[in-house]
Amino acid sequence: MTIGIQSDRFAALRRDMADTQLRARGIRDERVLAAMGRVPRHLFVADEYRESAYEDHPLPIGEGQTISQPYIVALMLEALGLDGSETVLEIGTGSGYQTALLAELARQVYSVERIESLARSAEAILKRLGYRNVSLIVGDGSQGLVQQAPFDAIVVSAAAPQIPQPLLEQLREAGRMVVPVGPSDAQKLKLVQRREDGLAVTNLEGCRFVPLIGEQGYADGW
Repeated sequence: MTIGIQSDRFAALRRDMADTQLRARGIRDERVLAAMGRVPRHLFVADEYRESAYEDHPLPIGEGQTISQPYIVALMLEALGLDGSETVLEIGTGSGYQTALLAELARQVYSVERIESLARSAEAILKRLGYRNVSLIVGDGSQGLVQQAPFDAIVVSAAAPQIPQPLLEQLREAGRMVVPVGPSDAQKLKLVQRREDGLAVTNLEGCRFVPLIGEQGYADGW
């Protein structure tokens, strides 16, 4: 899971991103900060966007999808509270950047992407970087991945109309899920924690994601 590309010219930009965009805005999980200082985000975007890969805004990755801004990615990962022992489900592989970060932070990652071209591109980059604890599946992520459940943590990288019930059912006792909920103009990033006395839901921050498409998502976008 350790990246071999450490001396590239983007290393300083990664360090600056971790310090000025993440730590300065309240991200405190040192494992998350270290992982984001290691994973080469510029490899997960098209060549034309590489020079701006470490700026704090989303970037297009094709097929109408985006790679989220670094701060939101860090906020979601920090909320999961990963210690390295977990099995994690990611809904929405996208370019594979967050998948790589999860691979650094967890024991095993299952990532579901509905667009095959994105999944195959992400798979190639992740293999190139040496990740062996990631399994990519093409399918309807809104339904989760029942055959590998339960999960210690679930992260959803697209906005759902409500918290998807199948994902709640696949969350292990004491598990955590981060999911954006709401329409295009009024989304809230929510942390869901499964406890002995039920579910605890906390609003983390306003956000803006592409829509979750599938049986538990938005049928045809917004």
